Amino acid sequence: MAGLKSIIALAFSLAIGFLLVILSCALENNWWPLFVVAIFVLAPVPNMLCTNSYNGFNLGFDDEGVDGTDIAHFITGMFVVSGFCLPLVLFHGAVITMSSTIMSICGSMMVYSTIIAYCYFFVTPEFDRH
Repeated sequence: MAGLKSIIALAFSLAIGFLLVILSCALENNWWPLFVVAIFVLAPVPNMLCTNSYNGFNLGFDDEGVDGTDIAHFITGMFVVSGFCLPLVLFHGAVITMSSTIMSICGSMMVYSTIIAYCYFFVTPEFDRH
């Protein structure tokens, strides 16, 4: 059962994740890794749009067509992978340093693990999709 202690721990974990991302920018005076925060914001949007729609939508390929939630999970997965890979691409292009890359990836791991823990503790699954 999720209580006040788990909410405080999740808030602390999220704050540390964002602190690492901001520090990766501020310590090197290079603000390119801050684009990872935009990916944090965009990542849950496809799930929010397709999960709360009319039990998903059928694309019409057959009677049991591709569900809209499957597409939303795929797009969300692309955003999550982009959140981890953007600092690596910036490092490969010599835009940011190795320390910024490591701090940004660690911050991404903290933020995404906080989101996963929140879903584990507070979101109840719905099994009657069809």
